[in-house]
Amino acid sequence: MIRTLVADDQEPVRWALRLVLDAEEDIEVVGEAADGAEAVEKARWCGVDVVVLDLRMPRLDGIAAIRRIAESANPAPAVVALTTFDVDEYLFGALQAGAAGFVLKDSEPALLVDAVRAAAKGQGLLDPQVTRRTIRRFAELAPRPAPSGPDRLTPREREVLQHVARGMSNAEIAAALTVGEGTVKTHVARVLAKLGLRTRVHLVIHAYEHGLLEEP
Repeated sequence: MIRTLVADDQEPVRWALRLVLDAEEDIEVVGEAADGAEAVEKARWCGVDVVVLDLRMPRLDGIAAIRRIAESANPAPAVVALTTFDVDEYLFGALQAGAAGFVLKDSEPALLVDAVRAAAKGQGLLDPQVTRRTIRRFAELAPRPAPSGPDRLTPREREVLQHVARGMSNAEIAAALTVGEGTVKTHVARVLAKLGLRTRVHLVIHAYEHGLLEEP
């Protein structure tokens, strides 16, 4: 069961989020928060796996709340950022603060459910409405000097990193490399650990930022 906290300053929105998520057999909404500060506090003490967090809230804005949640525990709950506004400031701010997913409020409810499930597995999911722009943005960034972490990656782990950064699923990577899906999962987990990252979304961002991708 995925224990979930929903945080939004509007009660009707919280009610709608609860209605969507509680309808799923594997998701349980165990708490609500009406502002960013309350979301941080409840995420810390309620033992939740995923926080669904609106980015525009009083007392503490959503991006600051994501950052504090990420620092609040080990392991910290994953955060799915939720917003009405399709603007780069929210998108990139949320991802850089540590969000595992980003969903627009006008998207289909099923996308939110998928994002919560992905976050609970340590993966990430971006709303298709912003995915292309996200990849373009990080592809245009001048690569930063790569930290020492990538030097510790084995050739196979580097190969897996290339495939993950191009959006391939574990099953697709397994087929491409002619290995088992469990083997791919192990490689992905090791890459994340060596680079000090939490989710596949952060792995993609990291790869673009540090120039770790080879041309296809």
